[in-house]
Amino acid sequence: MPYKEKTIEKQFWSIGEVAADLGVNTSLIRYWEKEFGMIRPKRTGRGDRSYTRKEIDLLKRIQHLVKEKGFTLQGAREQLKQGDMAVDAAPDNQEELVKRLSGVRDRLISLRDSAASDQQ
Repeated sequence: MPYKEKTIEKQFWSIGEVAADLGVNTSLIRYWEKEFGMIRPKRTGRGDRSYTRKEIDLLKRIQHLVKEKGFTLQGAREQLKQGDMAVDAAPDNQEELVKRLSGVRDRLISLRDSAASDQQ
């Protein structure tokens, strides 16, 4: 039986490594850390940040929401609190989005009209 070498995965990554992986500046990662309280990297004795895989995955989700989906920081915070179900349910094409928004508009108009007729 051949010897199978174990692969050892890193436990912690520096802010520079995370920034390079995400393709952003380190200042943006520090900003997201400040804005999203759920990102709390460990600190070394010198005060350098050390990120775990979980924190890197969270940063990637934030980047996806803000940069690709176009969410505001507040909207991204709410999406992260709700989970990924709401993001996955969002339509990807414009035609489907217009159709869904038209349905919502029609429903709101009917609610307004029924509320107005109840008041008379």
